[in-house]
Amino acid sequence: MPLEVEITKSLKNFKLDVAFTVDNERMALLGTSGSGKSMTLKCIAGIEKPDAGRIVLNGQVLFDSQKGINLPPQQRRVGYLFQEYALFPNMTVEENIACGARHLARCKRREAVKAMIERMKLNGQERKRPAQLSGGQKQRVALARILINNPKLLMLDEPFSALDAHLRWQLELELVEILQSYEGITLLVSHKQDEVYRLSDSVCVLSEGRAERKRPVKDLFENPSTLAECLILDCKNISRARGVDDFTVEAIDWGVKLNTSKRIPADISHVVVKEEDLIPANGERSNIIKCRIDHVIEDISSTIVVLSTPGGNSGNSRLRVRMPKEFGQSRPYSAVLKLHIAPSKVMICRR
Repeated sequence: MPLEVEITKSLKNFKLDVAFTVDNERMALLGTSGSGKSMTLKCIAGIEKPDAGRIVLNGQVLFDSQKGINLPPQQRRVGYLFQEYALFPNMTVEENIACGARHLARCKRREAVKAMIERMKLNGQERKRPAQLSGGQKQRVALARILINNPKLLMLDEPFSALDAHLRWQLELELVEILQSYEGITLLVSHKQDEVYRLSDSVCVLSEGRAERKRPVKDLFENPSTLAECLILDCKNISRARGVDDFTVEAIDWGVKLNTSKRIPADISHVVVKEEDLIPANGERSNIIKCRIDHVIEDISSTIVVLSTPGGNSGNSRLRVRMPKEFGQSRPYSAVLKLHIAPSKVMICRR
């Protein structure tokens, strides 16, 4: 049975308005800081109360504003992994994990804790306190405390946000192993698109409290269809657009018309081109953008080239492309560069 969420809540800067259904899968809420991701989790967990709406988990109503239902957190069977793990500093590993098994009789609780320590590979750490543990060990203890209660839903709130890149990668590998053995629903909150791509089956983008439609994660990354989706995926080349005919779009900011392989919807608002899909023209006759090189910036493994388009040389009128490392050594500033974009790579955004 799925998780069904349809709630609204007035916040300081915007109104949270989210609706999605999660089946037996790993779904991510992807958005910038302050977009409402963590607040959504808190409403599901019962830490915060929505103004209106309904939350149902596996057929059990957790919240229903019309019927006056608002179950307390301890009755929701929801596991919530906070960013800082929230371990009790004065308790040992065993004692922290046991806190999640208070519903069990004492003899069964000891057996459950022992089994969870085995499962989480925490053997030998039983008597240590959180200050004596590594980052990975702390995460496993926090997850053990959650999973020992056999939650129907596991929620992970930016689980790697405070870690450096090397440790983040190590903990991600460990988390993947744990999630593979977890049979319930997982809801991940992140603002990092690479984490979402690797850890999720589906994704829902949040922008200023409003939820876009849920999509398979690979489909979103390959074909973003709204401006909010393109911005959160860090697409650099975005222009206002209008349809010319069924398969031709005018990129207003770039001052060009482009052919597309897909029919253009009536509610088109923007056209998007990924950096890697803009290539030097080599005899092509259509979808050519004649640009002037404004900046050449050496990056770690490539060269970033910023170009003026026929539409101008500021803001969204510019294009950004990546070229081989040696490109900047052979091209002067103000040189003309003709770029080609395949019709199948022209992405259309709706309003």
